[in-house]
Amino acid sequence: MARYEHLQLLRLPERFQRRKAGGGRPPPPRNPAAHSQRLDAELNLAIETQQRRRRPEFVDPSLILKVQMSGALLEEDWNRVGLTLLSSDDDRTLVLFASTDDMAAFRERLAAYGQGVPLGCVNPAYAAFIGGIEGISAIAPRDRIGIRAREDGFTEVADFQAGTIYTVDAELWDLGRRDLRTRKIEDISAYVQGRNGEELDRYIGPSISLVRIRCDGAIIQTLLGIDEIAEIDFPPEPDVSTGEAVDFEMADLPPLGEVGEDAPLIGVIDSGVNLHPLIEDIIVGAIGVPEALGTADDFGHGTFVSGISTFGDLRAQLDNGTLDRAARLCSAKVLDHTGNFPDRRLTPALMRDAITQLSQEFDCRIFVIALGDRKKVFDGGKVGPWAATLDELARDLDVLIIVAAGNRNPRVGNRIEQAVTEYPGYLLEPTNRLCEPAGAINVITVGSLAQGDGMGPLAAGSVGVRPITNALEPSPFSRAGPGIREGIKPDLVDVGGTLVYDPIVARLRGGEDLPEAGVLSLHNVFVDRLFAGRSGTSYSAPLVAFKASQILARFPNASANLIRALLAGSASIPAEARARLQPLGADAERAICGHGLVDIERAVFSDDARVALYAEDELEVDHFAVYQIPIPEAFQTERGRRTIRVSLAYDPPVRHSRRDYAGNTMGFRLIRGCEPDLIFEHFRRRVAEDGPFPALENRFNCSLEPRPTLREKSSLQTATASFSRDVSHYGDTYHLVVRCAGGWAADVGRQAFAVVVEIAHEAEIQLYEQLRQRVRIQT
Repeated sequence: MARYEHLQLLRLPERFQRRKAGGGRPPPPRNPAAHSQRLDAELNLAIETQQRRRRPEFVDPSLILKVQMSGALLEEDWNRVGLTLLSSDDDRTLVLFASTDDMAAFRERLAAYGQGVPLGCVNPAYAAFIGGIEGISAIAPRDRIGIRAREDGFTEVADFQAGTIYTVDAELWDLGRRDLRTRKIEDISAYVQGRNGEELDRYIGPSISLVRIRCDGAIIQTLLGIDEIAEIDFPPEPDVSTGEAVDFEMADLPPLGEVGEDAPLIGVIDSGVNLHPLIEDIIVGAIGVPEALGTADDFGHGTFVSGISTFGDLRAQLDNGTLDRAARLCSAKVLDHTGNFPDRRLTPALMRDAITQLSQEFDCRIFVIALGDRKKVFDGGKVGPWAATLDELARDLDVLIIVAAGNRNPRVGNRIEQAVTEYPGYLLEPTNRLCEPAGAINVITVGSLAQGDGMGPLAAGSVGVRPITNALEPSPFSRAGPGIREGIKPDLVDVGGTLVYDPIVARLRGGEDLPEAGVLSLHNVFVDRLFAGRSGTSYSAPLVAFKASQILARFPNASANLIRALLAGSASIPAEARARLQPLGADAERAICGHGLVDIERAVFSDDARVALYAEDELEVDHFAVYQIPIPEAFQTERGRRTIRVSLAYDPPVRHSRRDYAGNTMGFRLIRGCEPDLIFEHFRRRVAEDGPFPALENRFNCSLEPRPTLREKSSLQTATASFSRDVSHYGDTYHLVVRCAGGWAADVGRQAFAVVVEIAHEAEIQLYEQLRQRVRIQT
């Protein structure tokens, strides 16, 4: 098959503000006087409750209110009365912050609303604002108990026992300026240390503030009543596993391929890396975070992940008689010899320090974090500080971060055999949702596929040993989406092994003790064994990093957004996975497999009948861009299935306490048969004297799947339009409209993004040369 360079996508020069949609639903009918009086009484009670709970040790007390809305959230209206939005949920619950108890401006609006409808008016004053408020209250101390603690049975304040020492992470609300949040952290630390507790670590980021403390349960009971604290929870517990298998000798191996000094660099954030003879020459640097951890991999997970990151499918390479490596490596050790995070360091701080240092010291652009917090399952609400920190780093440093979806042993019914009989239904159980930080939106989240049935000679020798999967079906341990606001997550899948039911030992066996059930990579103690086998999404994630490094090698100046768009645009759900998931319904495929398995050849090269055009660009918030897509005559008329696939990646600012987690949103439309002037007039923002916007007939819109209502919930989007009939009456040029809508980060300036358009014909038709000539003329 021919291999060609991808082509550039041409942007038309006009730039306009986009036309905006209307507001939210109106508030319900109210009795203004009664509603105003009730809200005023609730406000007084909330303030009195907080005043009673305040401790003299905490200076500059803050007022934190919990408000339930029925209509639009009206953030600007709250800002006008001196309150700042700290948190918002899908049920329209707000948490608001005021620096003092003086609520004069808000009380004025309450009183004006309570006067009823003024003469000559239709509604009371501030009807949309005050009428949309359902209730006001203080936050209860028990509501500050985090999910990991609740999973361990800590559901009430009294569950933290006096006389028992606990290690917990306390997170503050995002109270604004860093100096204010620092002062609040210092108040908490001073209070704890004054009562024989200990501050272990603190982290104060762009919007996240955490302090890790070790103290008596009685102190935690008090802290749960401090209004500036958003949550108190137990520290994350990494979801990793170790195992050993597969005997090879160095003499049995094929020659080791060379790696150039300019090869892409993959940073592995894990348990360290050892100088294994197959990678010692390509490790450009290793650090410990904290430094006292050292860099050696005593636990074994990091060396295994590193091997996959540079070799990819090592088993296939050995079968083919090759040992070729695609990337160099650097390592940040963040796990100790037991596979746990250091007690004295906060996970977001570890991540920021590790990724920032590897980026600055070694110019690393791709990172793989094959770790997860098994106690913090994403329940469809908000992601945690770990995920938000990764999203911030991906945007701020322009790096690609790849994380694992997480693992869970099948737990359906009372019999272990149901891991076989109930597969794949249990993959969609609520308890099998993604675990932290897999809900992050600016990173690539990877689920797992099985490489086969896992039945080696020993397993096949017993009639009771049963496989769960066949090749390219979802791994029985892989966690599922969807992600934030029901967006598509995981983003991708790759091979991570499988499990086999063994009645002799009454358990499920993976690659740790059945090599055929797992993926193959490097053993950390190479003097004992060169290779090991393991099963887990921890090992599908570095396979995607391996593929991303090949894209970066082909496009060395590519942004992280372009790499993400090329990965997603080349991915598809394997037919085997589709067939196995078909009984679960249409949503199961995306929830378990995301956009699918990356075809690296398709990601980095065009060919005669499949051509990719791409652009790296930026838009001002609330503006749009129009790109010109040449359509060859053979694509218009030649019989057979034809597709246009559009992939978009962008990296919005984030705030993990908010319902609208992403500060900006982007989307795209594919238009055919329209002149550019009509497209610009339809989408641009208009003032009253311009008149109504020109209609764009539905026939001009190419039907893309998935639909905008689903794909635009994610910062990585891909959708396909399919054609089977003659479409020559739509002309030889289509247009792609990319729009950026401002949310709470409307003042961020310009939003960077990348877009990839793939034009393909199922027949071996010469599209590339026709497109190349058209692009050359246009530019």
